[in-house]
Amino acid sequence: MIRIKGASFLTMTAQPDTQGAEQIPAAPAIKPARPASGISAGRDHRIDAMRGVALLMMFVDHIPQSLLNRFTMRNIGFADAAEVFVLLAGYASWLAYGRGFRKYGTVGCLKRIFRRCVQLYIGQTLMVVVSVLSIRMWRHYTPVPVDFLEPELAHGLNWVWRVMMFDALPSNLNILPLYIVLLGGFPVFYLLMRVHRSLALLLSGALWMLVNLDPGLNFPNWLDPDGWYFNPFAWQFLFALGVSASAETERRGADFPRLDLLAGCCILYLVFSALQAFPWAQWHLPDLRPFGSMIMPEKSWLSPFRLLDVMAIFYLVQSSPRARKWAADSTTGQLLARVGRHSLEIFVVGTLLDLYARLIFNTFGDGWLLQVVVNVTGLSILFALAAWLDNYRKAKKLAAAKA
Repeated sequence: MIRIKGASFLTMTAQPDTQGAEQIPAAPAIKPARPASGISAGRDHRIDAMRGVALLMMFVDHIPQSLLNRFTMRNIGFADAAEVFVLLAGYASWLAYGRGFRKYGTVGCLKRIFRRCVQLYIGQTLMVVVSVLSIRMWRHYTPVPVDFLEPELAHGLNWVWRVMMFDALPSNLNILPLYIVLLGGFPVFYLLMRVHRSLALLLSGALWMLVNLDPGLNFPNWLDPDGWYFNPFAWQFLFALGVSASAETERRGADFPRLDLLAGCCILYLVFSALQAFPWAQWHLPDLRPFGSMIMPEKSWLSPFRLLDVMAIFYLVQSSPRARKWAADSTTGQLLARVGRHSLEIFVVGTLLDLYARLIFNTFGDGWLLQVVVNVTGLSILFALAAWLDNYRKAKKLAAAKA
């Protein structure tokens, strides 16, 4: 996994992943509505499926030598899996915690959020320790490029406290700390929503706009003078949009309305985004970019072009009854949804598989045979892990029901 400038969820689901699994009364600030005709009151598998797609694309994108990363969404648009990941993180957070304040009470829900943050922190710690030790050991047998590990992490242990306190974020391990910060700030956003939902989103958007005007507003990073690559002050707006969309869907009791004019605008923008972002030169094709001199939108502080891209995709999917049916009924949709339901475990294992894939390609080359072996093996492990976790969860629920 490399510095995530053109790639990387997601959502990390809340603890446990309760997206649609619990029938929790709406928060007082949101008036409940009856489910619309034809809309299931149960789990929306589109969210899980999109989350699964994002996780798999992140796995592929973070292996720069992999030919599969030529076919992920970052090649056909300004946004990539990172934006999908964070947007759905906000969506799932409302389902797991926004409705939970009334069911569990303020203290109970805050404890649940804290437990989830601890789980995410453990996942981050595991990835850092395994990554640093693996690279240090691998270097004893074969040269490893410097960019595989920050120079400050290559020797000694004086970096440990900085990494553990998020004062230092390695460039290939910086998405979970962002999610921990966003989830930790969820109670504040929820409180603002209780005052007025529009006010909460307005303040969040104003902070995002301020960062786009002054990117220097950021958290410090010992390993990078520019600060956190995923600037939390900017990316919180995408998380907030996900929270608000989830709350609005619950309030309506139905999908977003499919407005032909809005859907048409979304499609036109995505076509423009695809033409502008597609790597024409890499495919040895004529350059069809509408604006050849346009600089690619900045990812670190979530450029408006990237924000519009992911929101257009989200609206088209969430306003589509066909997408709902496909995710719930098709084999492919359910396979992807199963991956998305266990996002933390899949993300951690996928990130470590990325590291070993890069080391293997660096040591033995990236020929076709090794491409097939590495990609098929990695994806198979992730799908198998998702299946095992799904069966384990079902068995655990069945045992609890019998008890």
